[in-house]
Amino acid sequence: MTSNCFDIHCRACPRLADFLDDVRQAKPDYFSRPVPAFGDNSPKLLIVGLAPGMHGANRTGRPFTGDFAGILLYKTLFDLGLASAPTSEHANDALQLHGVRITNAVKCLPPQNKPETSEIRQCNGFLKAEIATLPKACNMLALGKIAHDAVLRAYDLKLSALKFGHAAIHTLPDGRILTDSYHCSRYNTQTRRLTASMFEKVLRQAVKDS
Repeated sequence: MTSNCFDIHCRACPRLADFLDDVRQAKPDYFSRPVPAFGDNSPKLLIVGLAPGMHGANRTGRPFTGDFAGILLYKTLFDLGLASAPTSEHANDALQLHGVRITNAVKCLPPQNKPETSEIRQCNGFLKAEIATLPKACNMLALGKIAHDAVLRAYDLKLSALKFGHAAIHTLPDGRILTDSYHCSRYNTQTRRLTASMFEKVLRQAVKDS
């Protein structure tokens, strides 16, 4: 990826930058910086999440690593032959993704896991730049509506142009396919809004379309 896809020193959002400063002081062993994407440098599928979790990516420095949300994601990737192991332990383990890259709509940990609209907009430039570096055949899987909307923003589309819905499939202006899924959060899986079989099916579809 080129440098305009990510900046580990970014402080463009004052609320997020100040919050990370506080977290870093309280938990000096945490990563507590903007979290880079992880996975294949030339992917066939880009998975877009929301933002780092406090004790997950914000702690480990790798998307969906160290918290509940990553359990289902990495196991499913492994089951489909897209990951070298069923779990992501930490940023320096030997895990490799095959044909898949994972990124986030917002690179910094937001308070209460809720980024403000202005922060989503500010960070969208990184996602837009990252999409521009993808192979032409690379499609996308959005985990949740905020990720879905971030992809639309990156394409300069109105948020009403393509409606989010679990397992919904959309064609983007450049011909890429965007597939939607409910986010693999603890809340969604424990309430069975999203089951393991549902997630495997939608991920399998996204890979098939890639």
